[in-house]
This record gives sequence, C-alpha cells and structure tokens, in this order.
Amino acid sequence: MTEYFRPLVQTGPRRPADAVPLAGGAHWFTMVERLQRGRPSRFVPAQELPADALDRLSRPRPPIAGLDMDQPRLMGILNVTPDSFSDGGLFAAPDAALAQARALAAQGADILDIGGESTRPGAATVPVRDEIERTAPVIAALRAGHDGPVSIDTRKAAVAEAALEAGATILNDVSAMSYDDAMARLAARTGAPICLMHAQGTPEVMQKAPRYDDVLLDVYDYLAGRVEMAVEAGISRDRIIIDPGIGFGKTLEHNLTLLAGLSLFHGLGCAVLLGASRKKFIGTLGGTDEARARAPGSVGVALAGVAQGVQILRVHDIAETRQALTLWWAAVQGAAQTAGQGGRP
Repeated sequence: MTEYFRPLVQTGPRRPADAVPLAGGAHWFTMVERLQRGRPSRFVPAQELPADALDRLSRPRPPIAGLDMDQPRLMGILNVTPDSFSDGGLFAAPDAALAQARALAAQGADILDIGGESTRPGAATVPVRDEIERTAPVIAALRAGHDGPVSIDTRKAAVAEAALEAGATILNDVSAMSYDDAMARLAARTGAPICLMHAQGTPEVMQKAPRYDDVLLDVYDYLAGRVEMAVEAGISRDRIIIDPGIGFGKTLEHNLTLLAGLSLFHGLGCAVLLGASRKKFIGTLGGTDEARARAPGSVGVALAGVAQGVQILRVHDIAETRQALTLWWAAVQGAAQTAGQGGRP
C-alpha cells in the first residue's frame, strides 16, 4: 500500500539540531505525518523516512527562470480577457494590459503571468488565434522594458509557442498537459519551465458536483503521474512546478483540505505554486461576493501557504501580499533585517 509523507513544517530561529531543511529553503521539519488510504495517519520522526522520500522533501529546488526557490516568489496575475472572474475586461486593451503589467512589476511581482483565456467555472474555450492575438503582442511589448520572468497561462501548445517567441519564459498549463499533447513536446524542445496544475474536468463543467475518494491523496497521485509523464517526455523534474489547483473542480471543503495539507506536495520533488487569490471560497468564508474585495482573505491564504513552504504565490494583489510577507517573516524571525528584501524567507 502506498505511503505518503507530509512534513510538519516549521520556521524561525529556534531550529533543533536534528531538523531537516524543507526543499533547501528557510523552513524545516522534525516530524512527518505518515498517510495511507483507509488507515489512520501516524506521526513519525523525519529521520525514520525512507531515503528517497527524505531526499525529495529536503533537496534544494533549483532556480526557475533565474529565480532562486529558497524564498517565496510572487506571480502577478494579468488577464487580458473580457470575462475572467475577477478582472475580466479591465486589461483587455493592449495599452491597459501593458500598464498593468508594469504596475505589477513595480509593486514587487517576481513573475508576470499573462493569460488570454478565462478558466473560471463555466468559461468557454477561446479559439487559438484569438488567444494568441490577446497575449503575444502584450508579451512582446512588455519585453521592451522588462527583463524578469514572464509566464503564459494557456492549455494550448500553439499559444504557448507564440508566447515563447514573443519573450515568455515559463509555461503555465492548468490542464497539466492533458488538453494538448503537443505541450509536452514544446516544453521538452524549448527547455522552458512548466507548471502542471490539477483540475477535475474542464472549466465548462468542473464545478458540477466534483467528487474525490480522498481529495488530498487523489490530487497528489494525479500530479505525481503528470510529473512522471513530463519526465518521460524529456522535461527535467528541475523545470517542473506543481499546483494543486485550488478551485478547479473542488468544493469549499476540498479547497480547505488541500490548503491544510499543502506540505504533502513537497514530496513530488518540485517547486509548489499556490493559486487561490480572490477565489469564490474566500468570498464565501470572508462574506463578500465581490471578487476585488477579497484581498484580505487572499493574503491570509497566501500566508498559510508560505507557512507550509510554498515557493510561488499566484496573486492579484501584489503590493498587499508583498507587505504581508515582509511583516510575517519579520515577526516569525523576531528581527527586521530582511524586511527590505521583500519578506524573505
């Protein structure tokens, strides 16, 4: 029976001598929750883990697109769409999109994530040509004065290839390369890092009664399979980011279970991305139907993710999240020496 190992993540200056570093970053753990399907979990010392499991949990994550993964990185969301759930239409015009991209970078975004197809529940598929026309010109114009990483949020290889030619450096595929088989070949051929996300169903149907046997382990197993598929296709594990897909074919309870167990995903040996910003469950718990009023709740979820060692936060509200990270880290460390570095751990 498969065993799963979820590190009980800690951070701060009072680190025991036997602590194991988590993914080479500032977090660490001494205990692990050992999980098996259909059985109660057990807590065991980290040193009792199988060697391969301990290696995947502790091994430093290599840089992604030139960014070190030993501290949280902020991915700024830019939807050049007319119908995205939070900001649809605000940045559909090229000039508005370019201005917003530059504003996100100025506020402290480490990565700019540009998407031309809404993946909100119920959204329809956008033709390839339309998606390219929405995204590639914005990326090319942005490249004139921006040298940081840019990711293309798409399920389609043709859109991704046009974006890479325009200057994008990361692929972000919400279908984990299951929508378009050519995406794996493109990532292998170009060497671009790629984010593989879990989703149950397509955007058109994903929120119609999603079900799991065990949402945490089911999502983990799915992503483990997609990572292995990517490696077999010629994509180095060092270039893979994984995303549990908060809100993509999940109920509120599913989302909360995944958030509580996020540290399990470090066992895949890849950088972990959390994308929960402004999503419906935040409004449900926070008491607001307005997506743009969900920044406080989004920041709260982001900090919960960082506490579990997440390396990349995909967010709308860069300035607010950056400030929160800075203060959270200073409070955890009991010192302000890193505050000027944007809340590093």
